Amino acid sequence: MSTITTPINFTELGLISPLLARLTELKYQQPTPIQAQAIPSVLDGHDLIAGANTGSGKTATFALPLLQQIFVQQQADKTLSSSRGKGNYVTGLILVPTRELAKQVADSIKSYAVHFNGAIKTVAVFGGVSSNTQMLALRGGTDILVATPGRLLDLITNNAIKLDKVKTLVLDEADRMLSLGFTEELAALLALLPKKKQTLLFSATFPEQVQTLTQELLNNPVEIQLQSADASTLVQRVFTVNKGQKTALLAHLIKQHQWRQALIFVNAKNNCNHLADKLSKRGITAEVFHGDKGQGARSRVLEAFKAGEIDVLIATDIAARGLDIEKLPVVINFDLPRSPSDYMHRIGRSGRAGEVGLALSLIDHEDYHHFKIIEKKNKIRLEREQVAGFEVAEDDLLIAADKPMAKPEGSGKKKRKNKAPTNADIWLKNS
Repeated sequence: MSTITTPINFTELGLISPLLARLTELKYQQPTPIQAQAIPSVLDGHDLIAGANTGSGKTATFALPLLQQIFVQQQADKTLSSSRGKGNYVTGLILVPTRELAKQVADSIKSYAVHFNGAIKTVAVFGGVSSNTQMLALRGGTDILVATPGRLLDLITNNAIKLDKVKTLVLDEADRMLSLGFTEELAALLALLPKKKQTLLFSATFPEQVQTLTQELLNNPVEIQLQSADASTLVQRVFTVNKGQKTALLAHLIKQHQWRQALIFVNAKNNCNHLADKLSKRGITAEVFHGDKGQGARSRVLEAFKAGEIDVLIATDIAARGLDIEKLPVVINFDLPRSPSDYMHRIGRSGRAGEVGLALSLIDHEDYHHFKIIEKKNKIRLEREQVAGFEVAEDDLLIAADKPMAKPEGSGKKKRKNKAPTNADIWLKNS
C-alpha cells in the first residue's frame, strides 16, 4: 500500500463547494489521516476496509463522499426528487451497533448537508423507542438511512422500507456489531441488498468474523490501517489493588486528581447502580448509563455528561461505542472487559483526535490472568503500578507481573530511563 501525503486542506480531496463551505463553518482545518487517504477512493467508487477507532474522523470519511455522490446524482437525474413519493427506497445505508451511535452519525450527516438546503433526506432508526414515528419518517423513502440491524429488520417486515435500491452500504464498527450478537440480523439484511453496490467497512479490530465478512462482501477494496491508540496522546496505566479495595482506590483517585468527565466502565447493569451508591457514600456523585434506562433518560444523561454537568459517569459497554466527547480526560476500567477487543473500544473514548488522555485499569489478583490475555491480544505490555496506601500483598506482586512492580504512586519520584517526557507525561504530572 502506497504512502499518501496528507493534503493541506479539504479542497484537495475533490469535495464540492457546499461541503467545503460547511467544513469551513465547522472549523475543520485539515483532513485527518483516514479522511485524507479514504475520501478520494470512496469518491472514485472503490470499496473500502478501514481499521480506525472512533475519534479518527471516520464519520466524515464516509458521510462526506456519500452526501456528494447522492447530490451529484440528483443533479444528473432530476427525476430522483420526484421518485421519493413513489416508494420506500434507500440510497445510502449505514449500519451501526448502538442507538447512541445511530443518532450521532445521523446528526453529523444532517450537519454536513446544511448547504444542500434539504435536498438530501436522512433518517435514523433504532430500538428503544416507538417505531411509529420512524415509519412516518420513512414514508416516501430516504436518501440516507442510519440504522441498528434489529430495528431495520422490524421496519422491513412491516413494509416501511426496502433495500433493493441501495447504492452504498456502510458498516460502521463492524466488530462491535458482530460481538453484540447481530450476526444473524446482519446476514438477513445483506441478503436483501443488491449485489452491485459500493461497500465501506470500518472496524477498530479485525477478529475472524470480521475478516470473513470482508472477504465475502467487499470487491477489491482499498485497505487503510491506522493505529488504534496513539501512544503519544493516550496514556495507559494499570494499578494493582487488594480485592475489596477497588472502590476505595477509585474514590481516592477521583478526589486526588479532581477529574472532571471521568468515564468508568463496569460489566453489568447492577454493578453500575451498586458502584454509584458506594461512591455516593464517599461523597462522590455519579450517574449511570446502561441498557435498562429508557432512551430518553440515556440521551439526557449523555448530553449532561458531554456538557460537563456530570463529573462521573458509570457505564456498561453500551457506552464503549458511539460515545463521542471531545477532550474526555480519563477512562477507567473498574471491571475488565470480558472481550480483549473491547479493551481498545473502551480506552478509545479518551485521547481522541490528538488530545491527551488517560486510560486506567484497576486490577486485583482475580484480574491478573485476564489482563495478561488482554495485553497479548492487543500486543501491549503495561507496567503494574501501586498507589501509596493501597499496596497489595507481597505474594500478589509476583503473580501480577513478570518484572518488578513500580514504586507506589505518591511514595516518591519515579525516573524514566532513556526516555524524554512526552506531552502526556507532563499532563499526567500536572493533573
